[in-house]
Amino acid sequence: MPDAYIYDAVRTPRGKGEAGGALYEVKPIDLLGACLRAIQQRNKLNVSKVDDMVIGCATPVNNQGHNIAKAALLYASWPDSIGGFQINRFGASGLEAVNLAAMKVTSGWEHLVLAGGVESMSRTPMYLDGGALLFDPNAINRTGYIPNGVAADLIASLEGFSRKKLDDLAIQSHQRAKIAWDENYFRKSIIPIFDKNGLVILDKDEVIRPDTSAEVLSALPPVFSELGSSGFDEIALQRYPEIEKINYLHTAGNSSEIVDGASLVLVGSEKIAQQENLTKRARITSVANVSCETTKMLNGAVPAAKLALKRAEMNVEDIDLWEVNEAFSSVVLNFLKALKIKDDIVNVNGGAIAMGHPLGATGTMLIGTLLDELERRDLNTGMVCISASGGMGVATIIERV
Repeated sequence: MPDAYIYDAVRTPRGKGEAGGALYEVKPIDLLGACLRAIQQRNKLNVSKVDDMVIGCATPVNNQGHNIAKAALLYASWPDSIGGFQINRFGASGLEAVNLAAMKVTSGWEHLVLAGGVESMSRTPMYLDGGALLFDPNAINRTGYIPNGVAADLIASLEGFSRKKLDDLAIQSHQRAKIAWDENYFRKSIIPIFDKNGLVILDKDEVIRPDTSAEVLSALPPVFSELGSSGFDEIALQRYPEIEKINYLHTAGNSSEIVDGASLVLVGSEKIAQQENLTKRARITSVANVSCETTKMLNGAVPAAKLALKRAEMNVEDIDLWEVNEAFSSVVLNFLKALKIKDDIVNVNGGAIAMGHPLGATGTMLIGTLLDELERRDLNTGMVCISASGGMGVATIIERV
């Protein structure tokens, strides 16, 4: 099979996902449009050579509905000949978009594919699209589906993680993100967002709190206990009778921020790189998507990582750097414990707890963050892993060229 290479990765800053957030005034189609312009300009890209665009979006309705991938291409005045489609694998949508792009290229039938994601959570809140697993009691009881936050606290209870341990990871995320921004580690991939007059709206992730402390976090109340008591505790404890109760420990401080943002990765073949003088930065070595038990749903990144390693004939020790999405502190701690990885090579520049989780866009953002850091440290191999709703997990291994 032909190899699939990454030529470039760009992302917008993450804006606070509420009406007062910096990117609230910016439509998601414009966030994607900014990424399209950047990819074209940075690579002097002959856009007529692009075969397709895959865009992840976890709430594909309203401003984000009706196939925002094709809409953004048309809106950005790219050729009519380029198709586009949106996918929804919840919070792993952007990473799955990259994996699908790689599969298209390795099939040999396509040679240049854009993969990315977008989520304007200030304009299109989570769960606006509804669905049986959210609002149908019969479906919920039959499948054992529980909300993400309750699942995060279920994992913490099963694994014996303390509130302090969850908060310590959150503090570390903010501290690492601050250092990364202060040292300009993100500068290669970040594209500022401008208004119609050319003035900067946002050029830096908006929600980092570098002054976060143990004292501040310890004072925050748990946020999912009321939701659990509405019937989801019973579902979880039926599946996991080895614990007497769920200890509610996740707060607004040790859970990911709700934000707006978009990202794109340019993926293609050796053939198109030679034809169009594109610089190969990394090869996509292995991909995986799995699904695990629905109630303890945020464990999917663990089997996804193991499968990606198996397909690449690699071991955990072969990975130089990891990006594990910080949806909740317990998700990352569980991943570290399961794969026996030290945290000094995981999320080294902070994660979603500090900078936010723009659901559909997060995976492609993490690909860019990982590649930039591998290059900065002159390391070779990295993996991005994301646990998503419903028990799903997605993983991608990249190797520098």
